[in-house]
Amino acid sequence: MKPTTWVLLAVLAAPAAHAVEYRTVLPAQSSIRFEFRQMGVPVKGGFKRFATEMAFDPAKPEAARAKIEIDLASIDAGSSEADEESAGKLWFNRSAYPKATFVSSQVRALGNNRYEMRGTLTLKGRSREMVVPVSYMPGKNAATFDGGFVLKRLDFGIGEGLWADVATVANEVQVRFRIAATGN
Repeated sequence: MKPTTWVLLAVLAAPAAHAVEYRTVLPAQSSIRFEFRQMGVPVKGGFKRFATEMAFDPAKPEAARAKIEIDLASIDAGSSEADEESAGKLWFNRSAYPKATFVSSQVRALGNNRYEMRGTLTLKGRSREMVVPVSYMPGKNAATFDGGFVLKRLDFGIGEGLWADVATVANEVQVRFRIAATGN
């Protein structure tokens, strides 16, 4: 074979040698945060415990899959009083529904390391289809997947009764996440 043929074969094989599928999630580098308005004042919080299963190969995004399961008892809503209130029937009703779950059904590449992930969010016994924009950033030791969406809390029966008044607690909750993962 000519030397130029070897160079051409090496260049064509290089992407395959560097292909990686991200499967191992790094919990300490991952987060799920939220923000909403209560009486016009922004309130920030998050969840301390969640489990993520995923498989993502940037060369085959259409084959990607993800499942995120959030332990609702791990909420940090800014105060112990708010954390306790969220457990009740009017909010998360954690005794009946201790977890929230998102399961992807489709991933579509948008270009420039941006993707659209479709799936189902189940919260407080109600399921809704969602479209979640996600950006992918490869790194030396891990990749990060950042995304966010607006959750309409009343669609899931969160904040019922006297809390259903959106002038007191806004219906829109901004949810943001970062999932860090390594490849296999």
